[in-house]
Amino acid sequence: MTVAERMKDKIEQAFQPVKLDIVNESHKHKGHGGYHPSGESHFHITIVSDFFKGKSRVERQRAVYALLDAELKETVHALSLVTRTPEEAGL
Repeated sequence: MTVAERMKDKIEQAFQPVKLDIVNESHKHKGHGGYHPSGESHFHITIVSDFFKGKSRVERQRAVYALLDAELKETVHALSLVTRTPEEAGL
């Protein structure tokens, strides 16, 4: 299972998103610090979930970082996060 697949499974179980996009942007960072030879080191993740209702941007991001702690310790160097409620996303 790839890092992206593991993150997807964890996010789906924890947040039950109505929308989830995980984009591997590692190819843009090849040769730079933090790049992992697996090609799974830099990701842009958009999560739209009711879980985020009533939570600040910082609380939302902390929840995602806590959930993906193992991946961040292994190969993931950078996460760009967009965390919204369905209402904020216009859904």
